[in-house]
Amino acid sequence: MSASDPIRSLMITKTTVMLEMQDDMNARVDRDWINHDREWYRAIWIECAELMDHYGGWKWWKSSQKDLEQAMLEIVDIWHFGLSMRISADRNYAPASAQIVGEWRAAETSNGFLKDVERLASFALHEKGFLVAIVPALLNGIDRGFDDLYRAYVGKNVLNVFRQDHGYRDGSYIKIWSGREDNEHLVGLLAELDADAGDFKARIYAALEQRYATA
Repeated sequence: MSASDPIRSLMITKTTVMLEMQDDMNARVDRDWINHDREWYRAIWIECAELMDHYGGWKWWKSSQKDLEQAMLEIVDIWHFGLSMRISADRNYAPASAQIVGEWRAAETSNGFLKDVERLASFALHEKGFLVAIVPALLNGIDRGFDDLYRAYVGKNVLNVFRQDHGYRDGSYIKIWSGREDNEHLVGLLAELDADAGDFKARIYAALEQRYATA
């Protein structure tokens, strides 16, 4: 990596962190996940429908409102599945990170948010892959960028770990806290915490723990 391109270097560093976190999260659900050849592409196109719902405006038969914070979290969910497709059995994250950042920086031109979502879904369905190059357009469509994705990804990943630690798989986890879904609590917490702090992940988990205990 070139020292003359600090933005690229930082993006690769953050992408490596996200790949490591995704691998750890997947292993919590299934220790041997990487050898089970999951249909990550299917999860991507299904999440695309939820993303369109949160963006709103496409249901001509009813009134719908945009919820850009939840749209952001849907993009993060898609990013989770996309990262999972890029983790190799040897856990060599560096080349995967460089490849992802290279695709990101060769971003596709936007054709409008909803069409961009359909482009992502279509690629997942037909190529069974993850089209990184359309994600910058999606983020730009909701006035977000790479650093926003990183902050939200780390937060959602910690929430997913928190869910697993508190009974998500056996059904004992409580998703509504004090009348609000856990995702909504997360959005508020991310607005308060410093994503560049060394203990960012630990702070998110501790804050979630505190709110869950008093729910």
